[in-house]
Amino acid sequence: MSTFLNRNPYRRSRRASVTAGFDPVLTGAVAGLLILGTLLVYAATREWYASQGLDPQYYLKRHVINIVIGLALAWGTTIIDYRLLRAYTPFIWAFGVAGLLFVLLPGVGSTVNGAKAWIPLPGGFQIQPAEIAKISIIIGISMLLSERTHNSDAPTHKDVLKSLAVAGLPIILILAQPDMGTVFIISASVVTILAVSGAPTRWVVGLILLAVIGGFVATKAGVISEYQIKRLQSFVDPNADAQGAGYQLRQARITVGSGGLIGTGIFKGPQTNGRFVPEQQTDFIFTVAGEELGFLGSGLIIFLLFLVLMRAFAIARRSNDPYGTLVCTGVIAWFAFQIFENIGMTLGLMPMTGVPLPFMSYGGSSMFANLIGFGLLQNVHARHHG
Repeated sequence: MSTFLNRNPYRRSRRASVTAGFDPVLTGAVAGLLILGTLLVYAATREWYASQGLDPQYYLKRHVINIVIGLALAWGTTIIDYRLLRAYTPFIWAFGVAGLLFVLLPGVGSTVNGAKAWIPLPGGFQIQPAEIAKISIIIGISMLLSERTHNSDAPTHKDVLKSLAVAGLPIILILAQPDMGTVFIISASVVTILAVSGAPTRWVVGLILLAVIGGFVATKAGVISEYQIKRLQSFVDPNADAQGAGYQLRQARITVGSGGLIGTGIFKGPQTNGRFVPEQQTDFIFTVAGEELGFLGSGLIIFLLFLVLMRAFAIARRSNDPYGTLVCTGVIAWFAFQIFENIGMTLGLMPMTGVPLPFMSYGGSSMFANLIGFGLLQNVHARHHG
């Protein structure tokens, strides 16, 4: 397994202001995704809402509000030197666990698509604690695996066990909802952080095998809910659930394929305007891009997402301390797996798990978490820039 690079002693940040030292390429890529996502959310909802006599800008307004709040959270994430987060990590982790417990209380959480994962808020808004838990788990295990109280550069077995305990409790609570998509994303981040930290290879291999065996056992034992099993069946055979997940998958493919090279033009997609794809403004936002922006527009989105990952990787490599490297690594794994899963399920290459496309899909909790992750990357970059 790889070990940390560029381990120099901490130095005083030369950042003169809150925004000085930010990675301009990363900032530009995220800004482009937010703008494109806003257009696509509007395109996915405008015509249908207008045809129903409702406000055609309903989702547009809420999406913009989510972005503004998310940007404020991203800015707030950069104010405190990320290395000082060690002192606050137990409180952040406890806050994440409390949210996951709260949503499971009788009469509190609301159920959507079979998962009791949302807490209703005034004004019709909802918050999903599992999204915030991603942040608390990443910084929690990064703190444990980056501390060096012994002579070895690699974490000990005790360090690994502690980090798995930190990740394990939130994962169990998310499984209770159940929200398998988020569990997969968090698990990918945990395994990747362990690998980069220099933990013994047997831990990484063992966790991967455990995940495969656990998924099989959960399916056979009935832990996975019926609608999730139907999604898996539809991935293998699109005709297995012709009126449910299979229908959604077929319509998603048709919508993406109908755009051709340059697309039908924004707001002019027949499939999108006819709302043939359920949840198109959230989990299936990429289908709108496929139809209305075509292959070229969809390619631009994938390029911007790839650019985010590449700049995040560069920031991780340049970080001067293990903690910064591991935090960036966790964010990279989170974004990468979620991007692959979302676009993959849209194209029928991955099972449907109900995860949004980072920086683009409608959804407050997801947008807040994504922009906090973006803020963490900029925090590490700004304090080691130059």
